[in-house]
Amino acid sequence: MRTAVILLFSLSLFLPAALAQDQQDSGDTPAPAKKLDKATKRKMKQTLKELDNAYKQWLNEDVVYIITPEERNAFLQLQTNEEREQFIEQFWLRRSSNPDLPDNDFKEEHYRRIAYANEHFASGIPGWKTDRGRMYIMWGPPDEIDSHPTGGTYDRPMEEGGGSTSTYPWETWRYRYLEGIGENIILEFVDPSGSGEYHLTMDPSEKDALLHVPGAGLSLMESMGMASKADRFTRSDGTNLPTAMGGTPASMDEFNRLELYAKVQKPPEVKFKDLEAVVTSRIVRDQMHFNWRTDYLKVTNDTVLVPITIQIPNNQLSFQAKDGIHSAVVNIFGRITTLTGRVVQTFEDSVNHDIPDSLFQQSMKLQSIYQKAVPLRPGLYRLDLVLKDVQSGNVGAVNNRLAVPRYEDDKLEASSLILADQIEQVPAKQIGTGMFVLGSSKVRPRLEGDFTTADRMGIYMQVYNLKPDDTTHKSSANFLFTVKKGNEPVPGMQFKETSEDMKQTGEQVTIERLLPLATLPPGKYTLEVDATDTHSNQTISRTADFTVKAAPQLRTAASAAPGR
Repeated sequence: MRTAVILLFSLSLFLPAALAQDQQDSGDTPAPAKKLDKATKRKMKQTLKELDNAYKQWLNEDVVYIITPEERNAFLQLQTNEEREQFIEQFWLRRSSNPDLPDNDFKEEHYRRIAYANEHFASGIPGWKTDRGRMYIMWGPPDEIDSHPTGGTYDRPMEEGGGSTSTYPWETWRYRYLEGIGENIILEFVDPSGSGEYHLTMDPSEKDALLHVPGAGLSLMESMGMASKADRFTRSDGTNLPTAMGGTPASMDEFNRLELYAKVQKPPEVKFKDLEAVVTSRIVRDQMHFNWRTDYLKVTNDTVLVPITIQIPNNQLSFQAKDGIHSAVVNIFGRITTLTGRVVQTFEDSVNHDIPDSLFQQSMKLQSIYQKAVPLRPGLYRLDLVLKDVQSGNVGAVNNRLAVPRYEDDKLEASSLILADQIEQVPAKQIGTGMFVLGSSKVRPRLEGDFTTADRMGIYMQVYNLKPDDTTHKSSANFLFTVKKGNEPVPGMQFKETSEDMKQTGEQVTIERLLPLATLPPGKYTLEVDATDTHSNQTISRTADFTVKAAPQLRTAASAAPGR
């Protein structure tokens, strides 16, 4: 069996060539990542300086040996800690042997290796920083170890020139197989200083303690006068070995050693390419763009209804025309998990969108909307959404932290403030069921918050825990609606209402209102709703941003082309 001896010497000039050759020889190696421009590099360098210590330690210590250059660049281009948390979670998930299990076996093994390295390889510096620590963390425990902690007499094999010499402390690690590198891989570490800090070497002669002692530790040919010890220092292969007896085997070839050294320094390959592809789409989201939002409405003290609304621009979909109808199909998959990885809810659906030929061009400027309402207990979750256009195969995916609020019993509380393009009553048979149905009303959110001056903006909000009067046992509340531009109220766009004008059920009041926008000039605004319990004198506020645009101009008969 071929034996590969990996040893270290200073040949940094050759490393790029070895890496390039490695990529050429590997048929399935992906194309090199796009080169970053100087401005991006400067920004990433500044981001690294400003990172919170926890993220800086994760990047520069915890995963420094296993993170790929592409992943590192992507991490340094993230903008928020929430994005970084998502990235870290996906980093471990894509390396797990079973991503559906709550415990990540790869992550647990990785931190076990770090702990082992710190315990066994420390030598004035933490064990994870040493060469042995690095190899152990990257590749795990070797199958065999040949250790010589005090050095001693060493009989050279014939490929190293034969003969005997004395050595510094050294050891070799043998791996039967390393994925992406090969079989029967041997790493050699030497401690020439005697300090306990072994370093990986590419030169088998580095452990020779008599290398620079004239007439000592001679090889067979040197002892027979057929070679000079001085010849060792004129070699061009980066070693100081004696002349080999019977020729140099392939395992000792300088380019093979250099190639193997380059490979063993690279982060291990990610095993699960299919999951890697999904993770990549989650990071860049460059195939299929969509908007989404979550709202929160109290059901019971321990249950919150969470409508998850997804909005897809029609021009993101691939339509197929047949018999005057343009059709598109989107598959939607959602999964909600706890922070420990336990699956709480999953949902999947296929959404069909059919448009007559006469309306197709106009519909390309519109949106398709979908909603799934799920009941959840208060707490922190992770939401994963994956959308796939059936016709094109394009995929869009997001994952985000989901913080479901707890509604306390002893204070005034309120649901999300929903701005909608449609609020209407539903038939009695549809109460509480169907898409966009909240109680007895159909409330369709306008996700991007864009309205025109011709629209009436829907306002929906629930207020909870109103205190009843001790005598009448009825609750009472006042509501103030204010439209602001910046921090200033817009004249004529502030109005009041009382709970008597609204749906009221016990201690709960539901706000359902349509606000005409005709008097608002185009621009960005904020709606603020203040609810005050007149009996407890508690007030709660909710705000939502929206944008008003000019209404589209309608073509008149006079401006229409003749004959149309």
